[in-house]
Amino acid sequence: QVQLVQSGGGSVQAGGSLRLSCGASESTAVGYCVAWFRQAPGKEREGIASVDSDGQERYADSVNGRFTISKDNARNTLYLQMNSLKPEDTAMYYCAAGRGVWCPLREIIYRYWGQGTQVTVSS
Repeated sequence: QVQLVQSGGGSVQAGGSLRLSCGASESTAVGYCVAWFRQAPGKEREGIASVDSDGQERYADSVNGRFTISKDNARNTLYLQMNSLKPEDTAMYYCAAGRGVWCPLREIIYRYWGQGTQVTVSS
């Protein structure tokens, strides 16, 4: 059972930056997909970034070029660097982990979830 604990987030003006962190209770360096999802009010949760054990990254079109997913295997920590934030990025953000080789931006393989952290971007 992998436990994920998130930190970071908060409020920022449009154009600003934030970094989210997600600490895992055990190593997810090998054989795991790790990812970030978000859910805006009234919308379904969407996958926005994932990375596999080999470092292959995937991004949703809505964040590609602005957000960067990274992981520090020595610290068992996943990050999401968010730059050029827009009001439409306002959402609850979740980290997730699950066994896998190919890491989709869909919930199907992600068994473990962080508690969520709010990101609010004002115009």
